Amino acid sequence: MVSAKAVWFDNKRIFLELTDGRIIGTPIDWYPNLKKGTPEQMKKYELWDNGRWIHWEELNEDLSAEGFLSYTK
Repeated sequence: MVSAKAVWFDNKRIFLELTDGRIIGTPIDWYPNLKKGTPEQMKKYELWDNGRWIHWEELNEDLSAEGFLSYTK
């Protein structure tokens, strides 16, 4: 099971730190709802189901940690 324990952003990417120690980064452009958010809104995430899901209430966005590993554009 893939689980996230931390999420952060720079000006071009979203990063996940997984519970197994991996750090994964993908372009923020892949997630239009997140890209529209302010830095404060992007910091307001919740980890659901022991980190399997990342939820941003204000931005109406949910990402799965597993999907984050397999997403390609």
